[in-house]
Amino acid sequence: MTLQQLKYFIETVNCGSISKAADNLFLSQPSLSSSIKELENETGVELFTRTSKGMALTQDGVEFLGYARQVIEQADFLERRYLSKKPPRRVFSVSSQHYAFAVNAFVSMVRKTNADEYELTMRETQTHDIVESVRTLRSEIGILYLNPFNRKVIEKLLRESDLTFHSLFTAKPHIFTGSASPLAKREYITLKDLEGYPCLTYEQGEYNSFYFSEEILSTEFHKKSIKVTDRATMFNLMIGLDGYTISSGIISADLNGDNIAAIPLQVEDSIEVGWISHRSIRLTAQAELYLEELDKAIRYYGVPGEMI
Repeated sequence: MTLQQLKYFIETVNCGSISKAADNLFLSQPSLSSSIKELENETGVELFTRTSKGMALTQDGVEFLGYARQVIEQADFLERRYLSKKPPRRVFSVSSQHYAFAVNAFVSMVRKTNADEYELTMRETQTHDIVESVRTLRSEIGILYLNPFNRKVIEKLLRESDLTFHSLFTAKPHIFTGSASPLAKREYITLKDLEGYPCLTYEQGEYNSFYFSEEILSTEFHKKSIKVTDRATMFNLMIGLDGYTISSGIISADLNGDNIAAIPLQVEDSIEVGWISHRSIRLTAQAELYLEELDKAIRYYGVPGEMI
């Protein structure tokens, strides 16, 4: 087993396919495939499952990746310390529900990344995809919420995926709506106040279960309901249609301007937002930097109705 094999293995994990990894490594696909197969023969375990959609780590592969990253990080440190080599390219990915503070933290992390080369990914995606992305290590970190309604289902999914939930904050629900909406002028909002206004939610695709909804009270019936796939469309519909969505109440004027307002929603519920990671994988330095900036972003914007 060589350092080169480990680097090839890690690059294949990061890319999710032999073809893309081979391009990045300036190798032929057969050469890279042969190297990965040789590594599997030497270790005696199957590291990847091969499908028509690409490469996915097996459970053994996930455990092996944790050790491989530690070895390569230590080797990179020795090379920089004693051979004066430049730092390796930084690689990091986070998958998140649609939270502005998560994007703000990503921006701050990039600004503080002291590297000549990096490949960083910020995915705002569906709830089940977040869990799957962290499970297969396409993302190191995922950001989502728990509440009394979805907790048992999501926590069961996390346990089965060998993932851990780390709480960031717990807040009272708020609605987001356009600042010119009649709703924005209220001190607080009840569910009855929302009747007649379009309810905006994020579409969850194949896993469009109530438990995977990005908004609480997903079982409530709404006379007017609109599903969207991205945050820009959501905010345009808030402004243009006086629509609303339910969220944590943390809003970023840096990203959203002054056109969106957050108003407390009077319901007996809570939103616990946190990050998930793989139980058996040690976080990279880049992931640790992102978590530091995430904590700063949350403290900067504050948590309306904070409960912890």
